[in-house]
Amino acid sequence: MNPLYIHDSLSGEKKEFTPVNPDFVGLYVCGPTVYSDVHLGNCRSFTSFDIVYRYLMYKGYNVRYVRNITDAGHLEGDADINADDKMAKAAKALKLEPMEVAHRYTLGFHKMMDVFNNLPPSVEPRATGHITEQIRMVQDILKNGYAYEVDGSVYFDTVKFAKENAIYGELSGRKLDDLQAESRELKNQGDKRHSADFALWIKAEPTTLQVWESPWGLGFPGWHLECSAMSTKYLGSEFDIHGGGEDLKFPHHENEIAQNCGACGKSPVRFWMHGNMLLLNGKKMSKSIDPETGVSNSVMPDELFEGKSPFFSKPYSPMVLRFLMLQAHYRSPLDLTDEGIQAAEKGYIRLMEGQRALAEMKYEGEEALTSEDQQVNALMERALKDMDDDFNVPKALASLFVLVNKINSFKSGRASVNAISKETFEKLQKFFADFVFVIFGLKDETQGGDEGSSEIVDGLMEFILEMRQSARANKDWGTSDKIRDTLNALKIQLKDGKDGTTWTVNN
Repeated sequence: MNPLYIHDSLSGEKKEFTPVNPDFVGLYVCGPTVYSDVHLGNCRSFTSFDIVYRYLMYKGYNVRYVRNITDAGHLEGDADINADDKMAKAAKALKLEPMEVAHRYTLGFHKMMDVFNNLPPSVEPRATGHITEQIRMVQDILKNGYAYEVDGSVYFDTVKFAKENAIYGELSGRKLDDLQAESRELKNQGDKRHSADFALWIKAEPTTLQVWESPWGLGFPGWHLECSAMSTKYLGSEFDIHGGGEDLKFPHHENEIAQNCGACGKSPVRFWMHGNMLLLNGKKMSKSIDPETGVSNSVMPDELFEGKSPFFSKPYSPMVLRFLMLQAHYRSPLDLTDEGIQAAEKGYIRLMEGQRALAEMKYEGEEALTSEDQQVNALMERALKDMDDDFNVPKALASLFVLVNKINSFKSGRASVNAISKETFEKLQKFFADFVFVIFGLKDETQGGDEGSSEIVDGLMEFILEMRQSARANKDWGTSDKIRDTLNALKIQLKDGKDGTTWTVNN
């Protein structure tokens, strides 16, 4: 097995990946806070780590993928007294219980992950189901001297930890003095010894909706605590990969490291991976209304799929959007534009056409080895090396499109498939399907319909193509052209080749 290299955000270096336990990989990714519908930026992040998960399994690792659901708390900036958290705000706005809100948006999140064809994680723990583990971790941090209690709330002693552990601030690049200067005036900031201290456990107010019993009284856990507690429970005190969006480096992931070190005495993760953001027309997405345009610079997944966004000229399918996400490295920003997604749609269709053509191709006659054999094998090896280089999907995809050119040359007769060995041909068929469907997680939506309706459509198209072929044989060009033009109007594109006519749906 070729070595895999991953860029570690903590060290800032690309390092050879070696798991804590041979052949087993522990992967933790911060999941959604389920107080609203999942947005496209979330979808990009989860899709990036879906490909990481898929490729690790493809390489033969036994992967335990843990992705949490935040269904409790999540205060902004540790404003821990007299402030509603995100779940409470949504519950009051919708006139629902917090668990109703959590259930509604968890179902919506799962549906959207299915739409994007993201595999479910091995474990999907909820914050509310792991209060015991979170309380136990707070007790361990207190016992080790890195936390203190004030009137029913417990705070992490950031100053003491930073003085004794140089690791604090390494992930985000922020130093303790900088944090103090950046700190805003927050409610009840006087309870903290230092403005950079953060809440591990928060005392409940009479109006707090979600509360639990604890050794310090009624309250609820801090936002950062749940990921530390749940990753430790399911992956151990040290595991292989922790992923999330770039925006989570600080304070969330920085404080996770501090909590784990404070409780377990060791840094929890070998490789920190952070995905970059999704832009819309070159700007950060925002729900705020632009005074000039009167609209927000944002788009929800369903708006894109249904063609209801003012930023896009038509609807686009989920697989076209997933294909677009393949075209940018996970650590690079991705700009979502109408022109870009139109180009992605064409590329997606071309890739699917190549896959179908290769799957249907037969190897006949005697093999005559040429340089083509070496080139095809080199391209397959190149794609694998690119994936082993910090999951460089765009470069691997480029190799696949060079292979598409070769597949099309075989199909059209410009080159003979016998220019490669039968062994290489069969290897190419499996390799290409594996990359498209298993690693990249794409589905072929270019022919549309469920299995039953697809058979009907295929039968009708076969009949129509036979009528057109008969018209062409009789030199009835008028009928032949009318069939072609009518199908074009229905966005069905015909391609005439040496082996007959094929068709695709041009969405």
